[in-house]
Amino acid sequence: MRSTEGAATHGLFITLEGPDGSGKTVQAARVADVLRASGHEVVLAREPGGTRLGERIREILMSPVGPPIDPLADALLFSAARAEHVAEVIRPALAAGRIVVCARYADSTLAYQGYGAGQPIETLRRLQEIATGGLWPDRTILLDLPAEVGLRRKAPDDHTRFEVGFDLDYHRRVRAGFLELAAAEPERWTVVDADRDPAAVWLDVLATALEALNEPDPVSVRMER
Repeated sequence: MRSTEGAATHGLFITLEGPDGSGKTVQAARVADVLRASGHEVVLAREPGGTRLGERIREILMSPVGPPIDPLADALLFSAARAEHVAEVIRPALAAGRIVVCARYADSTLAYQGYGAGQPIETLRRLQEIATGGLWPDRTILLDLPAEVGLRRKAPDDHTRFEVGFDLDYHRRVRAGFLELAAAEPERWTVVDADRDPAAVWLDVLATALEALNEPDPVSVRMER
């Protein structure tokens, strides 16, 4: 794990980011399954959520019905859920030497409420430092694809407030924001083209996760997946 406050631990923190419909949740689950099969202790997480408080906040943040939420209030709610998630789930797992694989984390707030909704990036970055206690991932996998492609992939039953209440230009700004974040910190980020055959995407995601673990990428594991 990387932390700007306090001592490092022996765990490993991997996050998956990307525009809506890029496949983060599915890929995170597959990574966790493979690592567990290899003998690792893995905690699979998602945001917002992961705790009782986080799930209650998630209901507010992701519901496709209801009044609009001010972008700053949006960022504060996501960050409140994240603070609880870090304190209750992520830090204890890392302290125990486990691998944490999380679909979305602090970078999503920078991309969505910052690049997408226009809140100052540095203000949001300071907010994330507070919410996470300075905990940032060891490796972040960006599943990148055009915004319109990701939005088409999501079934109507899976639509959240972000599909219902925000236009295509907003989602394009979010995507551009993710790419800018990745370009600014290439030692942490790996960009995977998610607008391809799912098997090819998976192989790149798996290779990146194994690289973060300093483990080989065995052909047998690649082929069975």
